[in-house]
Amino acid sequence: MRRRNPVRTSIPLRAATAAAALAAALAMTAAGTAQGAPAPSGPSVQPVEYFTGPDGHPRHTTVPAPPPLSGADRAAIAADGDVTPIVQNGDVGTKLDVVFVGDGYTAAQQEDFHAAVRAKWAKMTAVEPYASYTGLFNVWAVDAVSRDSGVSGDPTQDVVRDTALGSAFFCDGTERLLCVDTNTVESYAAKAPAADLVVVLSHSAKYGGAGYNNVSSQVGYDGIATASADNDQSDQIAVHETGHSLGKLADEYDYGQPGTYTGPEPADANLTTLTADDMTARQQKWYRWIGQESPDGGTVGAYEGGGYYQFGLNRPTENSIMRTLGREFNLPGREAMIAGFYRHASALTSQDPTGRTLARGTALHVTPAAHTKLTWYVDGHEAALARGRTTVGPHTLGVPADGRTHTVTARATDPTAAVRDPSLRKRLSTSLTWHLTG
Repeated sequence: MRRRNPVRTSIPLRAATAAAALAAALAMTAAGTAQGAPAPSGPSVQPVEYFTGPDGHPRHTTVPAPPPLSGADRAAIAADGDVTPIVQNGDVGTKLDVVFVGDGYTAAQQEDFHAAVRAKWAKMTAVEPYASYTGLFNVWAVDAVSRDSGVSGDPTQDVVRDTALGSAFFCDGTERLLCVDTNTVESYAAKAPAADLVVVLSHSAKYGGAGYNNVSSQVGYDGIATASADNDQSDQIAVHETGHSLGKLADEYDYGQPGTYTGPEPADANLTTLTADDMTARQQKWYRWIGQESPDGGTVGAYEGGGYYQFGLNRPTENSIMRTLGREFNLPGREAMIAGFYRHASALTSQDPTGRTLARGTALHVTPAAHTKLTWYVDGHEAALARGRTTVGPHTLGVPADGRTHTVTARATDPTAAVRDPSLRKRLSTSLTWHLTG
């Protein structure tokens, strides 16, 4: 199914002169931005994370916040923005919905954008734990028609193109920092049926991207990642950014400059002021993983440096993807990501309405997520013969034919050993309940 708007136009949401003015404003801020730590944010600036190379440590800076959209802008967006389902695994209320918005694609190039979405999603889901949980996601492509093909700053800083989202390299004077108009992105992302995660694919083969992790979204997503659509390595930018938005993970790198953290224990799951021995003794943070071999290499412990400080904060492993692109999530990171998936997606769904009293002869149908274990209960007691069955009737469940109302519950639980924290494991289980009578 493809949703179409009645009007399809090529819209210059930010004219070339406006793009040039914005580029000039960004360049003016470059000299005043400290590279040693994230600069304070304010009403006129946005903090962003950027990446100087495929194997480099990320950096932070601030960029000017975009102005509010005008009435003309909103009208143009309302007339644009076809939505195409790329991956459909279930109802939007039970899946994690990823929205890709394209920029720098003309009306004739929208199928190229869709192909880029499929290619980028394939590369993102090759990374664990995405690879094991692809069934929890829906993916949507939202078309944004640009007057010009390509993006500003590609290949050189003097190149200015008129695109729907204002994608531009050399943002803040940094060549690989790929900025967008986040207000416009919000308006396009809102066209999708749901948006838990938003990725902007800019029509370029030049390496670059950005992470907006402090964006306030009325739609409900926690941040925006930008990436070059046609660069084979820019997908790692999006994966790293989802570590923030889905896993709520902190950056595990420092800025290579002297600096000691002296504050309280961080709330972040992957940063601590404690040593490995202290974590074990106090049973705090990632103590359950200490000494285990991690997929990013080495063993889990307490490695000094992280959260932008060289000293005073420890990270779980030497070099995970939250420190350097091209790496894997470490064990505590994978645990946080899986829990993040289930924060948006359900382990069990059903088309049969729950919470209602149904006739005893009604068959119940459920769909458990991949890798989950499915069990059924009647009045709190497990119906062992129904274990693992996705369609059951009263006879299989053993519902008594006594004219009374009985409670039937289906429960799907992900038994993965990759999540050890009991508070996070609660998210890996979903129960649905019905009442049968007669």
